[in-house]
Amino acid sequence: MTNGTHERVWLITGCSAGFGRELVLAALAAGDRVVATARRPETLADLEERGQGRVRAVALDVTDSAQVSAAVDTAYEAFGRIDVVVNNAGHGAVGAVEELTMDELRSVMEVMFFGAVEVTKAVLPRLREQGSGTIVQISSMGGQVTMPGFGAYCAAKFALEGLSDALAAEVAPFGVRVLIVEPGAFRTEFGGGRMQRSREIGAYHVSAGPTRAAVDTMDGAQPGDPAKAAAAIVRAVDSENPPLRLALGADAVDAIRAQHQSLADDLTAWEDVSRSTAL
Repeated sequence: MTNGTHERVWLITGCSAGFGRELVLAALAAGDRVVATARRPETLADLEERGQGRVRAVALDVTDSAQVSAAVDTAYEAFGRIDVVVNNAGHGAVGAVEELTMDELRSVMEVMFFGAVEVTKAVLPRLREQGSGTIVQISSMGGQVTMPGFGAYCAAKFALEGLSDALAAEVAPFGVRVLIVEPGAFRTEFGGGRMQRSREIGAYHVSAGPTRAAVDTMDGAQPGDPAKAAAAIVRAVDSENPPLRLALGADAVDAIRAQHQSLADDLTAWEDVSRSTAL
């Protein structure tokens, strides 16, 4: 959705690698301008150089309220507006629920839920005032589907999706849209050094163990292309009728569809019991 007289301005979190970096490149290819953020902005120097004045690198730890406000202010000082906000910052986490420490769980939630909410809230007054804009929440197929060992990660994504569902209805009257992106397995760095690994309890080798093993061997073997994912996101942002949720990857489509069928089957099987609870 391009505004009338200017190319769009994107604010993207977590641009040092993966989807964030590819989204910067996709936005540039579309002729747009980008405020690219990372905890260490020096990792974005090549993007600034490639942008030739159309990329501004900014330090942003999404758990730091002052840096969130400063990043939004920088976008308006540099480019005069924001049209697309992408909450992409995050990392993987693996461990059964009993294996998690509460600090580990809070850390995951701080970055991928509370951080995304804080960035969203920081831009909303300006988007409402200008009467347009798109908020892109990078969730996961794990925002609808989970498995043993991914409880913390999926809890953050489930929470983000629940909040974003409500947000979409709240901001629609102001011309602001919400796009929830649900990737499957893509060749980012999800299983690498950024993965938070909780302590292991031997009893859980039978359930969470296969997930841990998959995480340790997945990097470089994922079927998804992050550049194609970025192009798909730009296409959805461009659309006159974008979806609320955009699954990316055949694995995401298949897993989410199977989950919906499982939920429908349970609802049908227990419908008589469910309805029998009325006064």
